[in-house]
Amino acid sequence: MLNKVFLMGRLTKDPEIRYTSGNNIPVARFTLAVDRRIPKAGEEKQTDFINCIAWNKTAEFVNNYFVKGKMMVLNGRINTRSWDDPEGKKRYSTEIVADEIFFGDSKPTNANTTTNTSKPSDKDIEQESEGFFPVDMDDELPF
Repeated sequence: MLNKVFLMGRLTKDPEIRYTSGNNIPVARFTLAVDRRIPKAGEEKQTDFINCIAWNKTAEFVNNYFVKGKMMVLNGRINTRSWDDPEGKKRYSTEIVADEIFFGDSKPTNANTTTNTSKPSDKDIEQESEGFFPVDMDDELPF
């Protein structure tokens, strides 16, 4: 049996990171907007909004380096859950559990780059709308 998913899309909002009670394990939740195949002439573009979750170091990586609008490539697996809500109704959830996450944007070609390793500001994102933010090699790598 095989449960493997590959996605490439843009974040619909900044990732939300939380920590489990007791073990303090990082968990990041985010949604990817993934375009379907290129539409035929006369058809509208269709986009799926896919809920994703990342754990541990992958969650910290997502939280530190990705913001709304950034392109992300991930591979993982589909996870489905069900529970009964307070009214006794059966509820279901399907999400992608990310195993690996990669940058999906290309490296910027202009000289207006930032050299800090923290999460980019809105101003940085406007200036670097597509691409990586360079890492200062004098600092310790975050992963």
